[in-house]
Amino acid sequence: MPSFSFAPLADRSLIRVSGDEAHHFLQNLVTADVEDIDKSGAGSAALLTPQGKILFDFLIYKQSDAYILDSPAQAAADLLKRLTFYRLRSKVDLELMPDDVGVVALWNGTADVDNAIVAVTDPRLPALGQRFVGPISALLTELGVSAADLADYDQHRIELGVPEGLKDYDYSDIFPHDAVLDQLGGVSFSKGCYVGQEVVSRVHHRGTARKRFVKVESSGQLPPKGTTVTADGKSVGILGSSTLVNGKAFGLALLRLDKVRQAKDNGIPLQCGDAELQATLPDWVEFTWPEPNTAD
Repeated sequence: MPSFSFAPLADRSLIRVSGDEAHHFLQNLVTADVEDIDKSGAGSAALLTPQGKILFDFLIYKQSDAYILDSPAQAAADLLKRLTFYRLRSKVDLELMPDDVGVVALWNGTADVDNAIVAVTDPRLPALGQRFVGPISALLTELGVSAADLADYDQHRIELGVPEGLKDYDYSDIFPHDAVLDQLGGVSFSKGCYVGQEVVSRVHHRGTARKRFVKVESSGQLPPKGTTVTADGKSVGILGSSTLVNGKAFGLALLRLDKVRQAKDNGIPLQCGDAELQATLPDWVEFTWPEPNTAD
Protein backbone atom coordinates (compact mmCIF):
# COMPACT_ATOMS: atom_id res chain seq x y z
CA MET A 1 0.00 0.00 0.00
CA PRO A 2 1.31 3.51 -0.76
CA SER A 3 2.54 5.52 2.22
CA PHE A 4 1.22 8.79 0.84
CA SER A 5 -2.08 10.57 0.21
CA PHE A 6 -3.06 11.95 -3.19
CA ALA A 7 -6.05 13.71 -4.68
CA PRO A 8 -7.10 15.10 -8.06
CA LEU A 9 -7.58 18.85 -7.75
CA ALA A 10 -10.77 19.22 -9.74
CA ASP A 11 -10.99 22.89 -8.78
CA ARG A 12 -7.86 23.79 -10.78
CA SER A 13 -7.42 24.55 -14.49
CA LEU A 14 -4.30 24.96 -16.60
CA ILE A 15 -3.26 27.68 -19.05
CA ARG A 16 -0.30 27.13 -21.37
CA VAL A 17 1.85 30.15 -22.25
CA SER A 18 4.26 29.53 -25.12
CA GLY A 19 6.04 31.32 -27.92
CA ASP A 20 9.33 33.15 -28.46
CA GLU A 21 8.49 35.91 -25.97
CA ALA A 22 6.70 33.86 -23.30
CA HIS A 23 9.43 34.42 -20.69
CA HIS A 24 9.62 38.17 -21.31
CA PHE A 25 5.80 38.43 -21.37
CA LEU A 26 5.36 36.82 -17.94
CA GLN A 27 8.38 38.53 -16.43
CA ASN A 28 6.83 41.93 -17.09
CA LEU A 29 3.45 40.95 -15.64
CA VAL A 30 3.65 38.62 -12.63
CA THR A 31 4.97 39.13 -9.11
CA ALA A 32 7.45 36.22 -9.22
CA ASP A 33 10.85 36.27 -10.91
CA VAL A 34 10.50 34.04 -13.96
CA GLU A 35 14.30 33.66 -14.05
CA ASP A 36 14.02 31.75 -10.77
CA ILE A 37 11.16 29.64 -12.15
CA ASP A 38 13.32 28.74 -15.16
CA LYS A 39 15.96 27.40 -12.77
CA SER A 40 13.75 25.65 -10.21
CA GLY A 41 10.96 24.48 -12.51
CA ALA A 42 8.09 26.02 -10.53
CA GLY A 43 7.00 29.06 -8.58
CA SER A 44 3.99 30.78 -7.04
CA ALA A 45 2.88 34.13 -8.41
CA ALA A 46 0.08 36.62 -8.81
CA LEU A 47 -1.15 39.13 -11.33
CA LEU A 48 -2.02 42.40 -9.63
CA THR A 49 -4.19 45.40 -10.27
CA PRO A 50 -2.31 48.64 -10.92
CA GLN A 51 -3.13 49.48 -7.27
CA GLY A 52 -1.19 46.41 -6.11
CA LYS A 53 -4.10 44.12 -5.14
CA ILE A 54 -4.29 40.46 -6.15
CA LEU A 55 -6.28 40.08 -9.36
CA PHE A 56 -5.36 36.39 -9.79
CA ASP A 57 -3.05 33.99 -7.96
CA PHE A 58 -1.59 30.83 -9.49
CA LEU A 59 1.39 28.51 -9.69
CA ILE A 60 3.73 28.57 -12.69
CA TYR A 61 5.49 25.46 -14.04
CA LYS A 62 8.29 25.47 -16.58
CA GLN A 63 7.67 22.96 -19.35
CA SER A 64 10.41 22.77 -21.97
CA ASP A 65 10.03 26.05 -23.89
CA ALA A 66 6.64 26.94 -22.40
CA TYR A 67 5.00 27.73 -19.05
CA ILE A 68 1.88 26.23 -17.47
CA LEU A 69 -0.24 28.35 -15.13
CA ASP A 70 -2.09 26.35 -12.45
CA SER A 71 -5.12 28.50 -11.60
CA PRO A 72 -8.42 28.19 -9.74
CA ALA A 73 -10.81 26.72 -12.33
CA GLN A 74 -13.50 29.32 -11.76
CA ALA A 75 -11.03 32.11 -12.58
CA ALA A 76 -9.16 30.47 -15.46
CA ALA A 77 -11.26 31.94 -18.28
CA ASP A 78 -10.96 35.43 -16.81
CA LEU A 79 -7.22 34.99 -16.30
CA LEU A 80 -6.81 33.90 -19.91
CA LYS A 81 -8.83 36.92 -21.05
CA ARG A 82 -6.66 39.27 -18.96
CA LEU A 83 -3.44 37.73 -20.29
CA THR A 84 -4.77 38.12 -23.82
CA PHE A 85 -5.47 41.79 -23.06
CA TYR A 86 -1.83 42.31 -22.05
CA ARG A 87 -0.39 40.29 -24.93
CA LEU A 88 -0.77 43.05 -27.55
CA ARG A 89 1.76 42.20 -30.30
CA SER A 90 3.97 39.92 -28.24
CA LYS A 91 4.95 36.60 -29.82
CA VAL A 92 3.03 34.61 -27.25
CA ASP A 93 0.45 31.86 -27.59
CA LEU A 94 -2.15 31.45 -24.81
CA GLU A 95 -4.52 28.50 -24.46
CA LEU A 96 -6.55 26.62 -21.89
CA MET A 97 -5.28 23.06 -21.68
CA PRO A 98 -7.79 20.22 -22.31
CA ASP A 99 -10.13 19.23 -19.49
CA ASP A 100 -8.62 15.72 -19.30
CA VAL A 101 -5.24 17.25 -18.37
CA GLY A 102 -5.24 18.35 -14.76
CA VAL A 103 -3.45 18.53 -11.43
CA VAL A 104 -2.95 15.84 -8.82
CA ALA A 105 -1.56 16.73 -5.38
CA LEU A 106 0.39 14.20 -3.31
CA TRP A 107 1.35 14.67 0.34
CA ASN A 108 2.65 12.74 3.34
CA GLY A 109 5.21 11.04 1.12
CA THR A 110 6.70 11.15 -2.37
CA ALA A 111 6.29 9.25 -5.62
CA ASP A 112 7.75 9.05 -9.11
CA VAL A 113 5.06 9.36 -11.79
CA ASP A 114 5.94 8.44 -15.37
CA ASN A 115 2.77 9.88 -16.90
CA ALA A 116 3.30 13.39 -15.53
CA ILE A 117 3.94 16.27 -17.92
CA VAL A 118 5.16 18.24 -14.90
CA ALA A 119 6.25 16.83 -11.53
CA VAL A 120 7.35 19.33 -8.86
CA THR A 121 7.48 19.88 -5.14
CA ASP A 122 4.94 22.58 -4.33
CA PRO A 123 6.94 25.81 -4.72
CA ARG A 124 5.03 27.58 -1.96
CA LEU A 125 5.91 25.21 0.87
CA PRO A 126 7.58 21.79 0.61
CA ALA A 127 5.30 20.41 3.34
CA LEU A 128 2.35 20.83 0.95
CA GLY A 129 3.82 17.93 -1.03
CA GLN A 130 4.14 17.26 -4.75
CA ARG A 131 2.04 18.39 -7.69
CA PHE A 132 1.72 16.46 -10.93
CA VAL A 133 0.29 17.76 -14.19
CA GLY A 134 -0.85 15.29 -16.83
CA PRO A 135 -3.76 13.15 -18.08
CA ILE A 136 -5.80 12.73 -14.90
CA SER A 137 -6.91 9.17 -15.59
CA ALA A 138 -3.35 8.04 -16.28
CA LEU A 139 -1.98 9.82 -13.20
CA LEU A 140 -4.59 8.27 -10.91
CA THR A 141 -4.11 4.81 -12.39
CA GLU A 142 -0.38 5.02 -11.83
CA LEU A 143 -0.70 6.28 -8.26
CA GLY A 144 -3.31 3.72 -7.22
CA VAL A 145 -7.01 3.40 -6.48
CA SER A 146 -7.21 4.88 -2.98
CA ALA A 147 -7.38 8.54 -3.93
CA ALA A 148 -8.38 11.08 -1.30
CA ASP A 149 -10.71 13.91 -2.25
CA LEU A 150 -10.35 17.65 -2.55
CA ALA A 151 -11.61 18.23 1.00
CA ASP A 152 -8.74 16.09 2.33
CA TYR A 153 -6.20 18.18 0.45
CA ASP A 154 -7.79 21.42 1.66
CA GLN A 155 -7.63 20.12 5.22
CA HIS A 156 -3.91 19.48 4.72
CA ARG A 157 -3.40 22.99 3.28
CA ILE A 158 -5.39 24.70 6.04
CA GLU A 159 -3.57 22.87 8.81
CA LEU A 160 -0.29 24.12 7.32
CA GLY A 161 -1.63 27.69 7.19
CA VAL A 162 -1.42 28.29 3.42
CA PRO A 163 -4.18 30.55 2.00
CA GLU A 164 -5.43 30.38 -1.58
CA GLY A 165 -7.33 32.87 -3.70
CA LEU A 166 -11.14 32.46 -3.83
CA LYS A 167 -11.03 29.87 -1.04
CA ASP A 168 -9.74 32.30 1.57
CA TYR A 169 -10.05 35.73 -0.04
CA ASP A 170 -11.74 37.36 -2.99
CA TYR A 171 -9.77 38.76 -5.87
CA SER A 172 -9.12 42.52 -6.08
CA ASP A 173 -9.62 42.80 -2.29
CA ILE A 174 -6.20 42.26 -0.69
CA PHE A 175 -2.49 42.82 -1.23
CA PRO A 176 0.18 40.12 -1.69
CA HIS A 177 1.55 40.68 1.83
CA ASP A 178 -1.94 40.13 3.27
CA ALA A 179 -2.04 36.73 1.53
CA VAL A 180 1.54 35.99 2.75
CA LEU A 181 2.66 35.59 -0.87
CA ASP A 182 5.93 37.25 0.13
CA GLN A 183 6.48 34.37 2.59
CA LEU A 184 5.48 31.72 0.04
CA GLY A 185 8.01 32.70 -2.63
CA GLY A 186 5.42 34.45 -4.75
CA VAL A 187 6.87 37.97 -4.82
CA SER A 188 10.24 39.14 -6.09
CA PHE A 189 11.67 42.35 -4.65
CA SER A 190 14.74 42.37 -6.87
CA LYS A 191 13.48 41.96 -10.45
CA GLY A 192 12.28 44.78 -12.66
CA CYS A 193 8.85 46.36 -12.78
CA TYR A 194 5.57 44.48 -13.11
CA VAL A 195 1.94 45.55 -12.77
CA GLY A 196 1.36 46.87 -9.22
CA GLN A 197 5.05 46.56 -8.28
CA GLU A 198 5.45 50.05 -6.82
CA VAL A 199 2.79 49.52 -4.14
CA VAL A 200 4.09 46.06 -3.17
CA SER A 201 7.66 47.31 -2.95
CA ARG A 202 6.63 50.24 -0.77
CA VAL A 203 4.79 47.98 1.70
CA HIS A 204 7.77 45.62 1.86
CA HIS A 205 10.49 48.19 2.37
CA ARG A 206 8.50 50.28 4.84
CA GLY A 207 7.42 47.21 6.78
CA THR A 208 3.81 48.42 6.79
CA ALA A 209 2.05 45.06 6.28
CA ARG A 210 -0.41 45.07 9.19
CA LYS A 211 -2.84 42.40 8.01
CA ARG A 212 -1.79 38.79 7.48
CA PHE A 213 -3.41 35.41 7.11
CA VAL A 214 -2.73 33.32 10.21
CA LYS A 215 -3.97 30.00 11.57
CA VAL A 216 -7.00 29.89 13.87
CA GLU A 217 -8.65 27.08 15.75
CA SER A 218 -11.76 26.57 17.82
CA SER A 219 -13.40 23.82 19.84
CA GLY A 220 -16.51 23.98 17.64
CA GLN A 221 -17.39 24.42 13.97
CA LEU A 222 -16.51 27.77 12.44
CA PRO A 223 -18.94 29.98 10.48
CA PRO A 224 -18.65 30.56 6.71
CA LYS A 225 -15.80 32.31 4.94
CA GLY A 226 -16.11 36.09 5.18
CA THR A 227 -17.47 36.14 8.73
CA THR A 228 -16.02 38.99 10.78
CA VAL A 229 -13.54 38.21 13.56
CA THR A 230 -13.90 40.53 16.55
CA ALA A 231 -12.16 41.37 19.81
CA ASP A 232 -14.24 43.14 22.46
CA GLY A 233 -16.91 43.72 19.82
CA LYS A 234 -14.54 45.45 17.37
CA SER A 235 -13.52 43.99 14.02
CA VAL A 236 -9.95 42.69 13.77
CA GLY A 237 -10.30 40.72 10.54
CA ILE A 238 -12.26 38.13 8.56
CA LEU A 239 -12.38 34.36 8.42
CA GLY A 240 -11.17 32.40 5.40
CA SER A 241 -11.60 28.66 4.82
CA SER A 242 -11.90 26.16 7.63
CA THR A 243 -12.09 22.43 8.29
CA LEU A 244 -13.10 20.03 11.06
CA VAL A 245 -10.62 17.46 12.38
CA ASN A 246 -11.91 15.07 15.06
CA GLY A 247 -14.53 17.60 16.10
CA LYS A 248 -12.06 20.50 16.37
CA ALA A 249 -12.12 23.36 13.85
CA PHE A 250 -9.04 24.69 12.10
CA GLY A 251 -9.07 27.64 9.75
CA LEU A 252 -7.32 30.62 8.25
CA ALA A 253 -8.16 34.23 9.00
CA LEU A 254 -6.93 37.57 7.69
CA LEU A 255 -6.25 39.52 10.89
CA ARG A 256 -4.81 42.84 11.99
CA LEU A 257 -1.71 41.59 13.78
CA ASP A 258 -1.34 44.62 16.01
CA LYS A 259 -4.96 44.49 17.20
CA VAL A 260 -4.79 40.75 17.84
CA ARG A 261 -1.58 41.22 19.83
CA GLN A 262 -3.27 43.93 21.87
CA ALA A 263 -6.25 41.64 22.52
CA LYS A 264 -3.92 38.83 23.60
CA ASP A 265 -2.07 41.15 25.99
CA ASN A 266 -5.36 42.29 27.53
CA GLY A 267 -6.79 38.80 27.82
CA ILE A 268 -9.59 39.56 25.35
CA PRO A 269 -10.73 36.51 23.33
CA LEU A 270 -11.24 36.56 19.58
CA GLN A 271 -14.79 35.83 18.48
CA CYS A 272 -16.12 34.67 15.11
CA GLY A 273 -19.85 34.14 15.11
CA ASP A 274 -20.51 31.92 18.12
CA ALA A 275 -16.99 30.46 18.07
CA GLU A 276 -14.08 31.62 20.21
CA LEU A 277 -10.80 31.56 18.30
CA GLN A 278 -7.17 31.03 19.16
CA ALA A 279 -4.80 32.59 16.61
CA THR A 280 -1.28 31.35 15.92
CA LEU A 281 1.38 32.09 13.32
CA PRO A 282 2.34 29.28 10.94
CA ASP A 283 5.76 27.94 11.88
CA TRP A 284 7.19 28.72 8.43
CA VAL A 285 6.57 32.51 8.39
CA GLU A 286 9.34 35.00 9.10
CA PHE A 287 7.16 37.73 10.61
CA THR A 288 6.13 37.87 14.25
CA TRP A 289 3.38 39.44 16.34
CA PRO A 290 4.06 43.20 16.64
CA GLU A 291 5.48 44.66 19.83
CA PRO A 292 2.71 45.44 22.33
CA ASN A 293 0.83 48.75 22.42
CA THR A 294 1.29 49.53 18.73
CA ALA A 295 -2.36 49.39 17.68
CA ASP A 296 -3.91 52.65 16.62
